[in-house]
Amino acid sequence: MIINHPLLGPRDSSEFVYLGDACLINRPDWQADDALDQFIEYGHTRDNPAGLHRELWYHEQGDRSWLVVTRNTVTHEITQVELARDVARAEGRSK
Repeated sequence: MIINHPLLGPRDSSEFVYLGDACLINRPDWQADDALDQFIEYGHTRDNPAGLHRELWYHEQGDRSWLVVTRNTVTHEITQVELARDVARAEGRSK
């Protein structure tokens, strides 16, 4: 499988480590009143979709960037690759 890195161009998926659902970039607020419940859900609840899914990938054998890859879990076709920092900023996270 080829991942079209936004900065480096097409790279073999063997250079990357799959880390799960892209929702992991939306870490809960540790100071919230219900922080424990939020972190339990954050760490343990995952969807297992058939079809388009946003995933978090780490370029371990490259520039060590984090990517959000939109991939069809049935066909493995990749339709979009974004830097995770850009996705986080677009969703209102500054850090």
